[in-house]
Amino acid sequence: MSPSTPSPSRARPWPLVAAAAACLISFAAFWVAQRVAHVNMLDVMVYRAEAETLRAGGDLYAMRATSANLAMTYPPFAAVLFLPLTLVGVPLMRTLSTAGNLLLVVALVRLSLQLVRPALASPARRADLWRTTLWVAAVVVWCEPVWTTLRYGQINLLVAVAVLWDFTRREGSRWAGLGIGLATAVKLTPGLFVVLLLAAGLLLWRRDRGMNQWLRTALTATGTFLVTTVAMVVALPAESKTFWTRTLFETGRVGHAEETANQSLSGVLARLMHTDAPGLWWLAAAVLLGGAAMALAVRAAVRGDKAVAVVVTAFAALMVSPISWSHHWVWCVPLLILLYDRTRAWRVTGPVALAFASFALWWVPHDPGRPELDQNAGQMLLSAVYPLTALAVFAGYALTLRKYRRTATPEVPRQRVAVRERQAVAKE
Repeated sequence: MSPSTPSPSRARPWPLVAAAAACLISFAAFWVAQRVAHVNMLDVMVYRAEAETLRAGGDLYAMRATSANLAMTYPPFAAVLFLPLTLVGVPLMRTLSTAGNLLLVVALVRLSLQLVRPALASPARRADLWRTTLWVAAVVVWCEPVWTTLRYGQINLLVAVAVLWDFTRREGSRWAGLGIGLATAVKLTPGLFVVLLLAAGLLLWRRDRGMNQWLRTALTATGTFLVTTVAMVVALPAESKTFWTRTLFETGRVGHAEETANQSLSGVLARLMHTDAPGLWWLAAAVLLGGAAMALAVRAAVRGDKAVAVVVTAFAALMVSPISWSHHWVWCVPLLILLYDRTRAWRVTGPVALAFASFALWWVPHDPGRPELDQNAGQMLLSAVYPLTALAVFAGYALTLRKYRRTATPEVPRQRVAVRERQAVAKE
């Protein structure tokens, strides 16, 4: 080797350093852009008010916070989780919230890559994993769900990371399920992942007649949620009774269903029907779509395609929830990584990425006067950009499965057909 040629040990770190520099520059620019935009970090202020109310012995579900007069909508455990926010001043709290969420962007990307490509987690490929993580994080931080999460100081990234942490644990891990259980105790919608785990675990148990990782994770998640919830019933009995018997059913506390920020089926139907209460129409649509999506997710799980199962379940939860604000859709990050890994085609990944990076839902009139109740057809399309994208992804996946089933030859032995189906999933 000539003196001018760098040795592999010296050349190898530079791509990682370049990725780290790009990520740092992107995050710094993001931080400046948020300051220039005068973001109010409204939700983290509400979280702080909830914790202060808890410390003062006040009524959690009667409190109102910020100029927007926002109420607490989470279970009592959330207020306990937010107690550290009261230990520092408001300016420092906002800085720490932004810094913490930026770190969670990196964690979300890393875990998404591990979910989609488990081989990247091996010690031999750790440098590749971190390099790819930093490059992707530098880009996805600018998509609308991530931007809005940091704008409000929301906990969506934390919830997504907790869920993905469970799904990327090694086989047999006793801790897998802890994240999902705690996330469900804070924000109930991650509970749909427990449904996925139980359904897939029971089907695999019936097939193999033995315990499996899906079932173990489901039991751990369920146990964690129940222990946490019962602990809150003991520690905060009045607040727990109020939440589980009254607040849980008051969806209006969160906001109006027709708001353009509500990117769930309920929001789409409310705007389409020019009403803030789509009622049975939403319930029927949620049952049909949620059932179909979960069937796809469980099928993928049973066939060993964990990445598809997790992403489809996440988007099903977002679609069927009565309220799914645009910042809840940070699950677009693992979706984009999965789409690009399976298709390697920007004609597929590009339009989906554009949907989440365009801020299109904010191009329509939206203000306290509730103009969303009078949207025209074009405005309805723009304000339904995330649900329409999710429907396209579901439909595309279902059609791909159907295509590969049709191309399977009946004369091929059963074992070979199973191998071909697994290969088909790996290409989707």
